[in-house]
Amino acid sequence: MTRPLIAWLSDSDPALRWQVERDLAGAPPAVWEATRSRIATEGFGAHLLELQDPDGQWAGGAFFPAGFDGSGEGQPWTATTPVLTLLREWGLDPAVLRERRTAELLAENSRWEYDSLPYWGGEVDCCINATTVENGLWLGADIGGIVDWFVEHRLPDGGWNCEWVEGSTRSSVHSTLNSLKALLAHEIATGGTEATRAARQSGEEYLLQRSLFRRLSTGEPIANWVARFSYPFRWFYDVLNAAEYFRDAACFEGTTPDPRMADAIELIRAARQPDGTWLQSRRHPGAVWFEVDVPAGEPSKWLTLSGTRVLCWWDEQRRTVP
Repeated sequence: MTRPLIAWLSDSDPALRWQVERDLAGAPPAVWEATRSRIATEGFGAHLLELQDPDGQWAGGAFFPAGFDGSGEGQPWTATTPVLTLLREWGLDPAVLRERRTAELLAENSRWEYDSLPYWGGEVDCCINATTVENGLWLGADIGGIVDWFVEHRLPDGGWNCEWVEGSTRSSVHSTLNSLKALLAHEIATGGTEATRAARQSGEEYLLQRSLFRRLSTGEPIANWVARFSYPFRWFYDVLNAAEYFRDAACFEGTTPDPRMADAIELIRAARQPDGTWLQSRRHPGAVWFEVDVPAGEPSKWLTLSGTRVLCWWDEQRRTVP
């Protein structure tokens, strides 16, 4: 990776910069940990922390802001769950929110828009439950019931689908990837159980059998959005988002990349511009507190971090395979 590209990436918010320092620039822990500590006091992270309600929520709601009636383009991203997810993914020290008693306040005050269910008990949507598991582990909440829910709601083909409540028996790549992220986070934090490890393995097989983006029936791409990369990823699937998961899982397990990912990796490589950047494909529609990345068509530092990190991992690991 070129020095100018590293310099361009490093000239960014602490939430992004510390990851560049750790994963791409090879900075010592003392350097990137110091940068990471600034998330709570400056930039994107500090701004979101300022917006937290006294009751522990953001925008007065669990997944949607208070008063949301479903109108407008896209879904809003201003409520509690999307905000917590960003703060966690950016690397905010959970002690900041634990000192605010955020987990306890959400247990007392926040209810899901679906049937007014208790926040840390989860609801019926796989993607919502997945981020709740990850956020709960991060904040020290009891999310054991939701983890068991994932084991119980795995579909016969090995994955998950948020539309199971409408009777769907075929898995979705979106739902499966988000469910896998939750199960991996649980396994990293607790070691998991035989049942959760088996569920995660079956979900990975669901995606790998499809090379992360192909239809099992025809071998054709599922849709053109599999290679359209957008940050924040939110709950949406694309091969870069999926490859980041498999990188995290392999680093945790100490394993080499599965060769069935090769075609997906080449889609990621093909999207890299001559200057080494990746372009923002689009912004997922919906209200936000503030923008954290560039408009569509411009070079994205977040996607360039992600794409470079994935390709460096893949190329390095594949070189070691006999």
